[in-house]
Amino acid sequence: MAKRITIGDVAAQAGVSVATVSKVLNGRYGVAKATSTRVKAVIDELGYESSLIARSLRSQRTNVLGILVADFEPFSTELLKGAALAIRGSGYEVVVYSGGHGHDQTGWERRYMSRLSGTLTDGTILVTPTVVDVVNDSPVVAVDAHTGSSGMPTVASDNLKGAMVATEHLIGLGHRRIGFLAGRPDLESAQLREQGYRQALAAAGIAVDPELVLVGGYTAADAAAPARQLLEMDSPPTAIFAANDLSAIETIEVAQGLGLRVPDDVSVVGFDNVPESALIEPSLTTIDQSIQQMGFEAVRLLIGQIEDPSRPPVHVTLPTELVVRQSSGPPGGPPGGGTGGPRAEGPR
Repeated sequence: MAKRITIGDVAAQAGVSVATVSKVLNGRYGVAKATSTRVKAVIDELGYESSLIARSLRSQRTNVLGILVADFEPFSTELLKGAALAIRGSGYEVVVYSGGHGHDQTGWERRYMSRLSGTLTDGTILVTPTVVDVVNDSPVVAVDAHTGSSGMPTVASDNLKGAMVATEHLIGLGHRRIGFLAGRPDLESAQLREQGYRQALAAAGIAVDPELVLVGGYTAADAAAPARQLLEMDSPPTAIFAANDLSAIETIEVAQGLGLRVPDDVSVVGFDNVPESALIEPSLTTIDQSIQQMGFEAVRLLIGQIEDPSRPPVHVTLPTELVVRQSSGPPGGPPGGGTGGPRAEGPR
């Protein structure tokens, strides 16, 4: 294992005191230009990097943003891509932390934040948290926040409108018996998506059949059993709208395992537009909620809170868009029934 380079190593090789190296690192006066140049050259040569903790003790800032995720899955990884774009040229760095517990442990945010906040990060982004508010000394931004009012700045998509558009798409194709796999009940996004599904049916004069509404939980493992339950009904739905892409992809796999053709026997629509949705066969019709943009906006809000702690909380809602692919079509008909308005995509 390579030895960690210390400030003492830099001082020894540059032929100066540790105090002089510290002054150069912190941009303080009292160091001759030639000496400063020599010290910086040694720092580059040795690859020295002061620790985040030492940096925070000196300046009360680390210029590091923490992003806490319950697990690494398609939604969170896409969000991280947007966060990476947002920090370019900002002077900030990002550290991502996950305990790999998924969403099965309520309050994971408090445990994770106690390990990151204070000396390691200047602020934190919580991705799909399980709590309404987290008490913390440093700024916090929530993405896809827990149900309930929150004093934290938040970033979300227009879940209600997106779900209405998805359901209207299926109605427009001729479907009247439309199943719904709901998401995590504790998340506002899941509640709004179910509300959009119900409102679209009501606007079309279609009564909601309670047997067609089941909880998919936002994960493939949770969605498998309810998807099978819908598809094996005596009078199964001709279409299923799943509250996220993972549930929708699992629904397609369950349908195919039962010998059903998608979309001829059952149409499937998801919500997210993660990269996997375009790669499966048939490719998934879904709602694009600009996940990378959500990560970008979360970083922007967090830096704003760090730079101006008195700034009032901002709540950002991003637009959604229907992306029509191969998994939706008329009941018993060919794929690709979308006409006009939504973006249409073929296989990638």
